[in-house]
Amino acid sequence: MKCPYCGHIDSKVVDSRDTETGAIRRRRECLNCHKRFTTYERVENVPLLVIKKDGRREEFNRDKLVNGLLMASKKRDVERATIEQLVDDVENALRARGVAEIPSPAIGEEVMRRLRDVDEIAYIRFASVYRQFRDVNDVRGVMEELLSHPPGTRAQPPRRPARARPGQPEEELPLNLGK
Repeated sequence: MKCPYCGHIDSKVVDSRDTETGAIRRRRECLNCHKRFTTYERVENVPLLVIKKDGRREEFNRDKLVNGLLMASKKRDVERATIEQLVDDVENALRARGVAEIPSPAIGEEVMRRLRDVDEIAYIRFASVYRQFRDVNDVRGVMEELLSHPPGTRAQPPRRPARARPGQPEEELPLNLGK
């Protein structure tokens, strides 16, 4: 590593630490002038290409996925940090496959598998866009799947009773989801 003070090319590493961003911070000392300086090393990721449904290829865009999940979880009690972590986990899982190109349905399924445990409503919203729901029956199918295989560790929030409209008697409408 070239010294920024004297230009000498030999230095020794005095200290190494991982940073929160995934880089490696190294404190170095020049073997010529003995001044210390800091360098950061980052692993260079090979670009991950997404194969779209129409056959086009585009580079994986993490921000695009985060924004889609933010829209799906709008007005829900889902923190941005949770979404960021979910996207990190998805990206790491995709890179762990060891392939340079991933079909977009594989990304969507990976997201949905994880989102289901975060928030069921966000899951349904994301699924409605990802799976391109055409009508209420498509929504019903996902709801039935959720109800028949509920997420294992997620506690169910207490349900609020429905409010009656003024001038109408309070009565619950039956909702038959095939149970």
